[in-house]
Amino acid sequence: MSFHIVCDSCTDLTEEDLKKGCYTLVPLTLLVDGEEIIDDETFDQADFLAKVAASKESVKSACPAPESYMEAYSKADDIYVVTLSAELSGSYNSAVLGKNLYEEENGTKNIHVVNSRGAATTQVLIARKLNEYASQGMPFEEVVDKIEEYTTSLRTYFVLETLEVLRKNGRLSRLSATIAGALNIKPVMIGTRDGVIQKAAQARGMKKALAKMVEHMGSEGRNLTRRQFVISHCNCYERAVYVKELIKKHLHAEDVDIVDTKGVSSLYACDGGIIVSY
Repeated sequence: MSFHIVCDSCTDLTEEDLKKGCYTLVPLTLLVDGEEIIDDETFDQADFLAKVAASKESVKSACPAPESYMEAYSKADDIYVVTLSAELSGSYNSAVLGKNLYEEENGTKNIHVVNSRGAATTQVLIARKLNEYASQGMPFEEVVDKIEEYTTSLRTYFVLETLEVLRKNGRLSRLSATIAGALNIKPVMIGTRDGVIQKAAQARGMKKALAKMVEHMGSEGRNLTRRQFVISHCNCYERAVYVKELIKKHLHAEDVDIVDTKGVSSLYACDGGIIVSY
């Protein structure tokens, strides 16, 4: 049976991933001061980030239409779909609706939509693991069971250079963002397994915050030596390398990959942001 993996465009897959031919990215739309920017191969990150920095209003993303997902569901016998957390975006619901509409027109098909309960790097790990499982020739039902179990084991942390986008999106008050900026306080945020964002710790200065993030990962008490880590960065490769070195030194993990943020993940990470999933 052939398989294909459909991901919304917040999934920070690399060019090397995409060359494997088993992935399709369905673009979200970014909204800045009323302008619609499609998160596809035409996306200009530098131009987008400049517009976000200049914007006085809320900066938002809009999920793909169900019809966009439907088009991708005809690519193989077994279809696996990876979306942003249903708590953060309507992408998951749109993908499910696309499945329902597809099956109304074409009959029942093996389509499974995974709610990543995360974003960006979380989605990369799920997409890659799906490829690993399906490439082994596992039956569809077994892949579904294994990927749902794997998804529940994932954790995501992030540290941002600026909190302005979170403030503009209503996830942080203006007072909190102003105080944090003035004192150079960098919160260490975690995406919970319920798909929501919480503060795990904080430190003064980015370098200390990144170290605190890795320390917090180790405090969970899990054996992370064989976990796959993905670090996504927005224009701060050196920081990503620093985090990779900390992970290898303190968590004794060897499988640590660094990727670039794409469109939607750039919106949340902004210039200088780091996102880590494992």
